[in-house]
Amino acid sequence: MAPMAPQAPAPQSHPAAPRARRAATALATLATAAVLAGAAAPAAFADESADGQKQKQQLPKGLYGSKDPQYDGVWRQSLALLAQHTVGVRPAGSGVDWLAGQQCADGAFAAFRADPGKGCDAGTMRDTNQTAAAVQALTALGGHGDAVLKAVRWLKSVQHEDGGWSSMPGGQGGEVSDANSTAVVIGALAAAGEKPESVTAKGGKSPYDALLAFRLGCAAKDGERGAFTFQLKNAAPNADATAAAVTGALGRGFVVAPAAKDADRPVKALDCTKGSPSGSGAEARGAVADGGAGWLVGQLDAGGQHLKSAMPGAEQQPDVGNTADAVVALAAGAHGAAAQKPLGWLEKNAAGWAKQGGPAAYAQLIFAAHAAGADPRSFGGTDLVSALNATGPEPAGSDAASPAADKDAKDTKDNGGGIGVWWVIGVGLAVGAGVGFLISGRNKSKTGL
Repeated sequence: MAPMAPQAPAPQSHPAAPRARRAATALATLATAAVLAGAAAPAAFADESADGQKQKQQLPKGLYGSKDPQYDGVWRQSLALLAQHTVGVRPAGSGVDWLAGQQCADGAFAAFRADPGKGCDAGTMRDTNQTAAAVQALTALGGHGDAVLKAVRWLKSVQHEDGGWSSMPGGQGGEVSDANSTAVVIGALAAAGEKPESVTAKGGKSPYDALLAFRLGCAAKDGERGAFTFQLKNAAPNADATAAAVTGALGRGFVVAPAAKDADRPVKALDCTKGSPSGSGAEARGAVADGGAGWLVGQLDAGGQHLKSAMPGAEQQPDVGNTADAVVALAAGAHGAAAQKPLGWLEKNAAGWAKQGGPAAYAQLIFAAHAAGADPRSFGGTDLVSALNATGPEPAGSDAASPAADKDAKDTKDNGGGIGVWWVIGVGLAVGAGVGFLISGRNKSKTGL
C-alpha cells in the first residue's frame, strides 16, 4: 500500500489517502513529472534526485496539490473534484481534463503519468484504488460515460477469484485481495450504476463475499469481534480497513447521504448470541456493518472523540484521517448521533492536519462534514471548501456562495495532497512482509490497530 518517500513529515500531521486507506504491492517508480504541453506557469515541487540534489520539477496544469504526484496524483485529484461536486462547486475544466487524460486505453488509471500522450504499456503500474476513485469522481461530474464504462470493465477484468481486489493487480502480492481495495471498488461499482452483488468472479464469488471474509466474527477474541482485518494473512483488527469495509458493506462510496442527528440508530457491539451472520446478502451485510460500527465506536478514546494510531515503536496519537473515515462509516449506517463527538473533535483539531495534507485531506474532512450534517464552509472556524479550492485551479463556479476563506487557506498552495508515503512504508512493514502501500481511500496509510 513500499515506495520510497521523497521526504517525511511529522507523524501527527500526516493525512492519509483515502480510504486510506492504507497496504498492498510496492509501486514501481514512475517517470518524473514534466510540464504538459500548453501548461501556463505551473507550480513547482522539489524532487530529491539520486545524487541528493534537489531539482525543481513542474506540475501539470489542472492538478491539485503542489507535492510530487508520483504516488497519489489521480487519487488526490479524484477526491478533490468529488468533494467540490458534493458541496455544489463546479470544478475547473482543466482539473477535470487532467484527471480524464490520465486514463489508459484499457480503462485503468495509474497513480500518475507524467506524459499522458504516451500510451500505457506493460510497465505502467495500473492501480485499482486510483481507478475506483476516478470512477466515483467522473461519474458524479457527468459527461464521461465512456471513460467510466472502460474503467469499470477493467476493474472487472482484474477481479480475483474470491470476488475481491488488491491495489496493484499483477504485481508482487497483487493476487491477494484486501479489504480496503475491495471496499473502494464496491463504491465505484455502485456509483457507476452496477450492482456489486452481481459482479462475480469465476466460481461465482461477489465483492461482498470477499469483503465480509475480512471480518473478525464471533470466533475472534474479546476486543476484536466486529472489526475487519486488512488481509486474511496476519489477520488483526484494523481501524482503517474497518471504516472502509463498513461503508463498502452498505454499498456506499466516499460520499454518503447526511445522517439525521435526531433519528439515530443505536450502535451495538457484534451480537454473538445467535452466532456470526452468514452469507453475503443484504441482511448479513447490514448486520456486519453494524458490528463494524460498534467496534469503531469502541476504539475511540476515553472521551469518545477520536481513533488512535501509532507507528511501530512510537506512542499512540490521534489519527485524524481514520477518525474522519469513521464518521463517514457511522453516517452510512445511520448512526448519526454516534458520529457527532468525533465530528466535533475533527472541527476543533483537524485544520492543521488538512493544511499539511492538502487536497485529499481537505476532501476527507468535507466528506465527513457532509455525511454527519455539518457545514464544511464553517468547520471549526475553517472554510474547508475555500481551502480545498485554493490548492488547485480556480473553480468554474459554485451553486452556493462560500464565506471568506480561512486565513490559512492561501497557504495551502504550498502543501501537497495525499498520502505521505513515509507513513505508508511503516504500515507495509507492520502489516506483514511483502506488502507495500494501499492508496484506497480514505486513510490508507495507517494501521489503526
